[in-house]
Amino acid sequence: MRSLIHRMVHAVVVALACCSCTHADWPQFLGELRNGTSRETGLLDSFPDDGPEVAWRVPGGVGMSAVTVVKDFAITTFNEAGKQVLVAFDTESGDRVWQTALANEYMNGQGDGPRASATVAGHVVYAFTGDGILCAADLETGRLVWRTDTLSACDASESEYGMSSSPLVYQELVIVHVGGRGTAVAAFNATNGQLKWSAANGPAGYSSPTMMNVAGKQQIVSVTGTEALGIDPSDGTLLWTYAFPTPYACNTANPVSINGDVFISAGENHGCVLIDVEQVDGKFEAKEHWTSVNSKSVMRNEWQTSVLVDGYLYGFDNVGAAGPTTHLTCIQATTGKPVWRKTRFGKGNLVLADGKLWITTMEGELVLVNVTPDRYEELGRATLFAKTRQSLSIANGRGYIRDNQEVICIKLR
Repeated sequence: MRSLIHRMVHAVVVALACCSCTHADWPQFLGELRNGTSRETGLLDSFPDDGPEVAWRVPGGVGMSAVTVVKDFAITTFNEAGKQVLVAFDTESGDRVWQTALANEYMNGQGDGPRASATVAGHVVYAFTGDGILCAADLETGRLVWRTDTLSACDASESEYGMSSSPLVYQELVIVHVGGRGTAVAAFNATNGQLKWSAANGPAGYSSPTMMNVAGKQQIVSVTGTEALGIDPSDGTLLWTYAFPTPYACNTANPVSINGDVFISAGENHGCVLIDVEQVDGKFEAKEHWTSVNSKSVMRNEWQTSVLVDGYLYGFDNVGAAGPTTHLTCIQATTGKPVWRKTRFGKGNLVLADGKLWITTMEGELVLVNVTPDRYEELGRATLFAKTRQSLSIANGRGYIRDNQEVICIKLR
């Protein structure tokens, strides 16, 4: 009884201390709405001289998936002991709660380990391995519920740089990019893993499907290796397409919704487009609202998805064919007009929370930048982890990041 009362009192004290803060989980790739934005408030406005406090850091493994955070679980995937494993850590202590082997370890010349981030919906965790195995596991125990080889189910071939699509859960469906003839995007039954429908032709690419309201209709918007497209989630009907081929099918950044239009961007000196989709007489038509392509483009997202704030896009502009020069850039979303640029900022990734950009760099730094179209305004910078491409996952006052050695939890309040 004394222990119960102590826990209750502690919970009340914490709640009162944070009554002005907003808390939120990070249940999938790029957060709740898959747009790189957190509802969290009351976060740090600057860093101490020695950087924000690290709550815990624990051994992890090689891989490219970000950390998914729901309830008391921080979940990610990596290679370990010859397998691709799905691992849940306790958010408070960093202890391993459970781990589940999904497939044999994944090796690729462009980096080893699974690529896709896990998705939590209800009491189930969905994961997608580097070789295309889609899995469902129990959130509390890690027990494998079902496992589907999507490449076999769709008669498709593995993407050159590995299967990278973070599962999108919509109603009773789990949707991923698979690639192939009529199977570029595929939906599977969330309960048993059986194929429900597939749509579109071409390579899978390396981005992830997203739910958006486009032209007055809720639909799946995907950027495959050769095009952007909209799909009716109920039956897989292809609604519209916009050709966007890139070298090596390297469309990696996710689409961004801007007032019902769709922003897409790619590196390799490709550029960006704002697609205007209209519904006329029941049919959808996609055309350019504005475009900025090739070597003079205002935004070339190599693997990072830009974030939208009050009509402005903030993102990474990579110069050349995956070259070393990358600028941090702000542009007007509806016109593509450049606003400011932090020249040679370096490669990294970013998310938005509490009016600030939380940037993780390939140099192992966490950089805090005020969100304003007026200028680049850096609020803090600290080296906290090893080289990583992953973005920070922000949940309940903490930031979670992984590299190829560790999983790290950082206090953001």
